[in-house]
Amino acid sequence: MAKKPRFFKPTAARAKRPLPGKPLEADILNFSHDLRGVARVEERPVFIDGALPGERVRFSYSERRARFDEGRLLEVIEAADTRCAPRCAHSDTCGGCALQHLQPAAQIAEKAQMLLDQLSRIGAVAVPEVLPPLVGEEFGYRRKARIGIRLQGPKRGATRGAKPGANTGSASTPVIGFRAKASNELVDIRECPVLPPAVADQIPALRALVAESEGRAHFTHLEVAVGEDAAALVLRHTQPLDAADRQRWLSFAADTGLHLYLQPGEAASAQRVWPASGVERLEYRLPQFDLTLRFHPLDFVQVNFAVNRQMVARAVALLDPQPQERVLDLFCGLGNFTLPLARRAAQVVGVEGEGALTARAEENAAANGIDNVRFVTADLSVDMRRHRWAEGGFHKVLLDPPRAGAIEVLPQLARLRPQRIVYISCNPSTLARDAGELAQLGYRLRSAGVMDMFPHTAHVESIAVFEPA
Repeated sequence: MAKKPRFFKPTAARAKRPLPGKPLEADILNFSHDLRGVARVEERPVFIDGALPGERVRFSYSERRARFDEGRLLEVIEAADTRCAPRCAHSDTCGGCALQHLQPAAQIAEKAQMLLDQLSRIGAVAVPEVLPPLVGEEFGYRRKARIGIRLQGPKRGATRGAKPGANTGSASTPVIGFRAKASNELVDIRECPVLPPAVADQIPALRALVAESEGRAHFTHLEVAVGEDAAALVLRHTQPLDAADRQRWLSFAADTGLHLYLQPGEAASAQRVWPASGVERLEYRLPQFDLTLRFHPLDFVQVNFAVNRQMVARAVALLDPQPQERVLDLFCGLGNFTLPLARRAAQVVGVEGEGALTARAEENAAANGIDNVRFVTADLSVDMRRHRWAEGGFHKVLLDPPRAGAIEVLPQLARLRPQRIVYISCNPSTLARDAGELAQLGYRLRSAGVMDMFPHTAHVESIAVFEPA
């Protein structure tokens, strides 16, 4: 394909189309891939956040694009049977949750259908067996989160037509919360029912603490991490805390029992300052496998421990490792699947690209007395057969890649010819793409299903099983 000229000038056809001035009414026909309501106006799709299929709504245009338009919901004229009252006061503006207005059972059904649609449309594969969904608590589930902190006053003219809940206070007033929908601005939260009570109950006190801190202009965000033994906050700040601020935060931690870490900059390590002694770890348990896994507050872990327990149990059951088999766990993290698999298999090799997580996995193996695992930090874009850990091959493989999927790894896996592949996905579109690739490489999709790892959001976690065709 020819490259565009360096100084490419957009044509008139590429210019933004003007927005119609007055609100319109429309019927919502279905959901988009990100679970926004879709209407058709003048033969063009309009994506309307907060609208549900089967509803008649009044909306205004917020943006017009080349292939579709976007609208802002103004009123639900005829509500769907599946609509419910959101529990959170910030649900209309906060980008953390997109679906609190949809009944939980309907959320699961829509996510399951989205997975099937993506597998069919993108991967051109059918699902012979649809696995029953895995579900947990609808609120208080989110064990990891990032709460932003900003000192942001109103922009010129921002108060006119501002979204409800958007910050329009003075520049000296700190705002703490999550990003607004379709925006980088923060919604100033007073509550968050998806966070565990250990943190959610402290939001008013945290707001007051940030407001009292002299160095608040240098705070960027709070990382929240909640284990089954304790909860932790990591305060990221761009300038050192003075003595008074440090004492304020230490007193808050001692009063609440929240572990407190300070991280002076993006690249700096986080240091625990309260409690002053003990191992800098939180933990979660997998009782079915007699395992306790420890993690640092900044480590990646699954945000929903209840669903994670079910997911691990299902993955192990579907992979069905035998006592004489050798198993490969790619993108293994701190051993969430590797160690349970090691309870069943002869040997498990866990491969991860991030060395800190590999070290944590080795830590967890030792703490749980597991000696039939090997953890490796490796670049998975390099042919696996060049690595000594891949010698002898593998009977079965578990994949848990990031949102981008595992497209680079699949040809290598096919050359290893495992008897079964279990694929954990947090993005149905890349799973569908990879399912199509696996079909080309000689593997068929046997079963798939969704897991409600992120209730009230548009995120879809799923699991799929592949075997040689």
